[in-house]
Amino acid sequence: MPNAARGFTLIEVMIAVAIVAVLASVAFPAYQESVRKGRRAEAFTALAALQQAQERWRGNNASYTTELVNTAAAGTPPNGLGLAATTQTGYYGIAVSDQSATGYTVTATAAIGTSQANDGNCKVLGVKLDSGAIKYGSGASSITWTATNPDAGKCWAK
Repeated sequence: MPNAARGFTLIEVMIAVAIVAVLASVAFPAYQESVRKGRRAEAFTALAALQQAQERWRGNNASYTTELVNTAAAGTPPNGLGLAATTQTGYYGIAVSDQSATGYTVTATAAIGTSQANDGNCKVLGVKLDSGAIKYGSGASSITWTATNPDAGKCWAK
């Protein structure tokens, strides 16, 4: 009996590599989507903190404010909420708009150059307060607040 060959043939190794490649091509995008979805929590946290700061501000002033950062000189009353214009790790930029005595709109926009910029219809997340009514919205580049469902991307899990 001749010596039996031991090990794998080149064909067997190539089949194994092909199977691993197919599995990786399916798993990696799903992993990336899961990571992006998890990072949305950072935006939700920042928006909630901003809402709370706005309510504290409104309790002491006649209307809400659009100023995130407090730029007042020392010894003068604050003119802002004292919050940063980006989330803690920088994946989202935070902005306040449409401020009035009865409401405001806050948005978290995915930062360009981060993986969140590839978050499809969840690149922009927002909260709108209008006369006591709160709406949650999302969009690829902006939020259509007049739509029946401003969170058509279903980014706000409830």
